[in-house]
Amino acid sequence: LTDHDDTDGLDEARAVAARFGMAFINGVEISVTWRKHTLHIVGLGIDPDYPPLKEGLQSVRSGRGERARKMADELAKAGIGGVLQGALKFAGNPTMIGRAHFARYLVEAGHCKDMKSVFNRYLVTGKPGYVAHQWATLADAISWIRGSGGVAVLAHPGRYMVGKNSMGKKTLQELLAEFVHLGGQALEVVTGSHTPEQYVEFARYADQFNLAASCGSDFHGPGESYRDMGHLPDLPLICRPVWQSFSLH
Repeated sequence: LTDHDDTDGLDEARAVAARFGMAFINGVEISVTWRKHTLHIVGLGIDPDYPPLKEGLQSVRSGRGERARKMADELAKAGIGGVLQGALKFAGNPTMIGRAHFARYLVEAGHCKDMKSVFNRYLVTGKPGYVAHQWATLADAISWIRGSGGVAVLAHPGRYMVGKNSMGKKTLQELLAEFVHLGGQALEVVTGSHTPEQYVEFARYADQFNLAASCGSDFHGPGESYRDMGHLPDLPLICRPVWQSFSLH
């Protein structure tokens, strides 16, 4: 389980996994600002009680609330009021509010037909509800993960190469070089937002930079994700699976 900037769900998820005889690995997905880009760094096999990680995640979560208020203000200027209260209904925890909660409310309120439409119309760079934010640094996120005994993974790299604020291949390679230099250990090769061609492309990048490879659903909820859980292919054969780093029971 790799929730955004939060580890509170790990105990419940571990208990459910045990009931079904499934292996379970602690995880988290940390929001990071690198240059002008927002990245996600996954930590696998972390110790959620490691003090620097706990304190760092708390700092990142406080930023989520600040960004949410600014997003609501911008949407109000665009003629859509009451969005913060509506989004909070879906978020539950005010410190965990994110764009997906805004999107769910805007669909419910009839402003768009689905989550994808909300993001394209309101919540991406250059649109009325988008607010840039300074998240954790890449160095800090990797340090928190590795200090807690975890493996640092660069999540869904293909998503950084699309959209108005996208990075080209040269910038991606610069990111990967810095990620490795700072102690990053793995690259998410297979994920719901990648195409079959990208599976091959990022497998080659993982091999080039001597990174292990991971596979993640990026599942946020029924009807809100790129792929349903359990419908992803295996890693390409040239990959070194990240789960070889763990003792699975």
